[in-house]
Amino acid sequence: MNVDEVKQGERLRGIIEAARNALPEVRRNAETIEPIPDRKLPALLRQAREKLDWTRVPGLRPRPRKEENLLPVLIRRFSLFVLLPTAIVAVYLFVFASDQYIAEAQFAVRGNVEPMGDVNLGEFTSLIQKHNSQDSFIVRDFIHSQSMVELAEKELAVTKMFSRSEADFWARYNPPQPIEELTRYWRRHVEAQIDAISGVITLTARAFTPEDALAIAKQVVAKSEALINTISRRAQADMVEHALKDATEAQERLKKAHLAIQHYRNRWGIIDPIKSAEATLITMTSLRKDKFKAENDLQVLRGSNLNENSRGIQVLVANIAAIDHQMKQLQDQLTSETAGATGAPNMTQALLEYEGLLIERTIAEKLNESANTILDRARVSASKQQIYLATFVPPVIPTDSLYPRRGYGLIIAFFCFLVVWSSVSLVLAGIKDQRL
Repeated sequence: MNVDEVKQGERLRGIIEAARNALPEVRRNAETIEPIPDRKLPALLRQAREKLDWTRVPGLRPRPRKEENLLPVLIRRFSLFVLLPTAIVAVYLFVFASDQYIAEAQFAVRGNVEPMGDVNLGEFTSLIQKHNSQDSFIVRDFIHSQSMVELAEKELAVTKMFSRSEADFWARYNPPQPIEELTRYWRRHVEAQIDAISGVITLTARAFTPEDALAIAKQVVAKSEALINTISRRAQADMVEHALKDATEAQERLKKAHLAIQHYRNRWGIIDPIKSAEATLITMTSLRKDKFKAENDLQVLRGSNLNENSRGIQVLVANIAAIDHQMKQLQDQLTSETAGATGAPNMTQALLEYEGLLIERTIAEKLNESANTILDRARVSASKQQIYLATFVPPVIPTDSLYPRRGYGLIIAFFCFLVVWSSVSLVLAGIKDQRL
């Protein structure tokens, strides 16, 4: 017998001894338990069955329930969460909702631009000469802006129009409220849409009476036209101002060029150094001819075997020397760098400086001429209205109520309630399946 068998035998003997010791106690407890009457047994079993959660007891499942008919439940819930809200909306739309009238207008921002060539008219050139699509967006944003609402409130009292007694409790505007609330209400009743291809702006104004809708539409069109006229006048004024500034600068540059030439003539003592240089060259040519003639005469006299000390030869030699001296002086005036130190003008420097002044004067004259032309064209162009509002469908008084669209609104409400109820039902069913 090994050690394991000895330990197992000791364990069994311990269990048997413990059972023998506990048996008398169990008998005494059994003798003291009061038996349960037969009439109370069903009630105790039913109470225990209700308190026990059979789904949490391992290995046990609840007794299968009787399947319910889902069609009545589905109809009841559908009626409660879909048909009843739809009926409430229908009662509002067909009983309480007030008739609203829509006045419509169509207009476009157009440009009447005269071609002005490749000229610079400042930062507003592109605004005037390009397509006016940007101005259309400016008009649309102005119609929806708070500034437009303030103007309409000041001139038309739109607060009273939107809070008339004819309006129902849901669509009526309830004053007094901040201007921001009135602006939000205005954006729901006055809309401006832009056609992306043609640039046409379609304006719709909705009110509770035909007269109010017409008045609001006319006011919006008038203020939009005033805005476009203001933009046009500002662009014209800035265009003329920029052209006038360029013309003034060109005149000042031309004036400075003339003053520089005048100062040059006073400093050098030469009216026109180009003509002076030409006169000097003519003089040098004449002296060169005289020198050639004197040299020929001298060669003739020397060829006749005259004495070098004869009077005729001496006169010719002296004449040639005088001509060389004169030519040397004239040459120094034209090209020598030391001519200015001796008091005589240096024609090379004078010509170089004079030519620079002439070039500056020529440029200034061309710029002045171009600036004056641009100024004249800008003034002619400014006399015309470059950007204007063309209203080709003016607002007219509506005769029939187009809003609210009761049938369309009722169908939309029905489908919205149906989608919400279906979605919530699916979510709740999924959560219930997860619990099971």
